[in-house]
Amino acid sequence: MIFNIAFTFNLNAQEGVVQKADSVKFSVIKNNGVEYIGFILSDDGREILLLTENLGKIYILKSEIKNIRKIDAQTEYQGGSYIGTSAFTTRYQFTTNAFPIKRNDHYAATNLYGPEVHFSVADNFSVGIMSTWIASPFILALKYTIETSNKKLNFGLGTLMGSTAFLNQGRGFGGLHWAMATYGDRRNNVTLSAGYGYFNWDFFSRRFFPQGTYAATNLPKGKTLGLETAYKGPLIGLGMTFAVNDKVSFIFDAMFVHANYDGLTQNTNSDFIDDVFYYTYEEPQAFVSLSSSNLIFMPGMRFQKSPNRAFQFTLSGVIGSITREYNQTWSPSSFSDRYSFPVPNCTWFFNF
Repeated sequence: MIFNIAFTFNLNAQEGVVQKADSVKFSVIKNNGVEYIGFILSDDGREILLLTENLGKIYILKSEIKNIRKIDAQTEYQGGSYIGTSAFTTRYQFTTNAFPIKRNDHYAATNLYGPEVHFSVADNFSVGIMSTWIASPFILALKYTIETSNKKLNFGLGTLMGSTAFLNQGRGFGGLHWAMATYGDRRNNVTLSAGYGYFNWDFFSRRFFPQGTYAATNLPKGKTLGLETAYKGPLIGLGMTFAVNDKVSFIFDAMFVHANYDGLTQNTNSDFIDDVFYYTYEEPQAFVSLSSSNLIFMPGMRFQKSPNRAFQFTLSGVIGSITREYNQTWSPSSFSDRYSFPVPNCTWFFNF
């Protein structure tokens, strides 16, 4: 009799927990990266009892659990299927979308050309570092996201700022600043972005003097400038993700970039005036002007078997044209060329 009463009391308690948990699902990630989704029926401090859709009730030791997180049913479920908020869902190949990296959901990536790592410092702000295997250039990446009342519409701002680091004593620099708008959820979305970029290797430099005539013994300080000003111009990006199944997604990333630069020169004349040697400097002007338009397309597939690991390959390519105009007064000329080449790439993502 006493056993029946105790058993009935325990059953009712369990049913009460289940009923209460029906509205709250949790993501439970073990130390080995395996993720379980379900209702927490009990937690005695040593282990939890989880009710999953596929495996039913399972016990998991607390010592085997890396993270327990409450799931947002509105943003992490679609058509009754769990789509998650993995940090990898914020990326295409090169560009990003307007979904935030959740707090403490940092990730790293290794590519054929180099490594990168991104840290979530707030729910809508992340900081990253990108480089190559020779540690040059060295790039700082910043991303700020703006959520709206419409769960499928998000906006964001991104910035890349870099240096050539140890190459050329760090005198080379560059930057890319853009805004983006994303429509969809984390498994199926489209992002349109637009921005402005600039880059200058500064491998070749010379001193340019202000326009005027100066005695050779009293030259102005002048400015040391690269023979080329920075490559600069606008860009437009289009990225999209479509889920093939729970573990595989089709990724498409594309950018159109138009850039130009001017190589500088300065004409100089010299002569003796009253037995004093003088230099006459003209205004620095463009010696060669370059204009380049490039379409970079990056279709690929992403395979994600666990929430903290993913592999992606892209069959990237570049199609472009370049026009050079030489403005020397004695023989001005212009040349145009078209080119195309593949840039296949593989990326390994790691969540930590």
